Amino acid sequence: MEAQWLVLPQLQYILFFEGDHQQPPFDTVVQSLRSSLAATLATFAPLAGKLVHLAETGDVAIRCSASDEGVRFGVAESDADVRRLADEEEHDVQTFERLVPELDMTLLPAPVLAVQATRLEGGGVALGVTVHHAVADGQSLRRWRFVEAWAAACCGDTPPEPPPCFDRSRVRLPGGEELARSVLRKYTPDLPVATTSPVLQEDRLRFTRWTYTLDAQHIERLKQRIVRLGEAHGAPLASFVAVVALAWTCFVRCWSIPADEDAFLFFFADVRDRLDPPAGAGYFGACLSGCLVAALPARDLHGERALAAAASAAQGTIGEMVADPAGGWEFLRIPDAVPMERLMNVPGSSGFRAYEAGDFGWGMPRRVALVRMNQDGQVELVRARDGAGVQVSVSMLQREHVDAFKSLFLDLLE
Repeated sequence: MEAQWLVLPQLQYILFFEGDHQQPPFDTVVQSLRSSLAATLATFAPLAGKLVHLAETGDVAIRCSASDEGVRFGVAESDADVRRLADEEEHDVQTFERLVPELDMTLLPAPVLAVQATRLEGGGVALGVTVHHAVADGQSLRRWRFVEAWAAACCGDTPPEPPPCFDRSRVRLPGGEELARSVLRKYTPDLPVATTSPVLQEDRLRFTRWTYTLDAQHIERLKQRIVRLGEAHGAPLASFVAVVALAWTCFVRCWSIPADEDAFLFFFADVRDRLDPPAGAGYFGACLSGCLVAALPARDLHGERALAAAASAAQGTIGEMVADPAGGWEFLRIPDAVPMERLMNVPGSSGFRAYEAGDFGWGMPRRVALVRMNQDGQVELVRARDGAGVQVSVSMLQREHVDAFKSLFLDLLE
């Protein structure tokens, strides 16, 4: 499951802190973050290591060695205003990029973690985190187990339970280690060079990104509307399904996909506790199965029943994943199977507790933002700051597509 991520390496997030009376001076913040990170890495040791290519076997491994230089901790200053960056719906992409550490992950040995603390105008602080995706997935980072442990150490609190587990034997797929080597040969044939997938080669600085937060009332009305239309069956409608149905409907319409052509939706499922035997909630690594929603004609995502049709299709795919949790583990086959210009990709989850986990002792972040959104038509979800809503971010190359998406999104919430 992790071998594929060598060609999709970076997870990058920023936590924006406002700089109010709770927050100590910047130098104190940096000292606290640095010392608590060192303490946390004693438990999350692989994050202090490097990804290395073992030429004699063809494997890629995580090497933890005292001879390595450890985790880079950068300190910077910016004249960008924290309130503008945290409050504006449209992302300042170029500024965001400067607030996260850049790692060269294209040649092994490669570091797997770097952080950057930036003093912002108005007394604010931006904490940028870059992690190699072959070492951590959404549960590990974006459900924020590592950040939560780091924040607990910074506050002097007891680390969260369960402790992280790095035992790769907990994830068992037919073929074992030879399967992993075959994946490496297939997707990274030039190791120790790990070239990024051509799908993600577009200049990400040209993307327009927009973020909107749906509160609990928005989501409840959306669920009621979908259920009333009568096409969402089975388990009670999850917030994830309702929000994804809304976003997918808007995506298909703003991209003007012809009515007789199929539209596609892709998202990941965390399968730690669905494997047999389960890997366990504490498993720290990549343990994801890709879910490709069966193609729907674009016409089905127009009109009054569109939201219900989208939700029903998403629920059906989730049901297939539950029946065969590891069935979608090789998600990199999907770009060869569907036209990417008609695919909406949702890599995040409304269950990711970014705000709650990111309290380092001076309050929750004012905003958490995903920096690395590479695909045209990508939608990122995270649980909202209030703990009840969902934060939705969309990334598109064409501004007119974003404007149309935003207009449709807000209209359908009414």
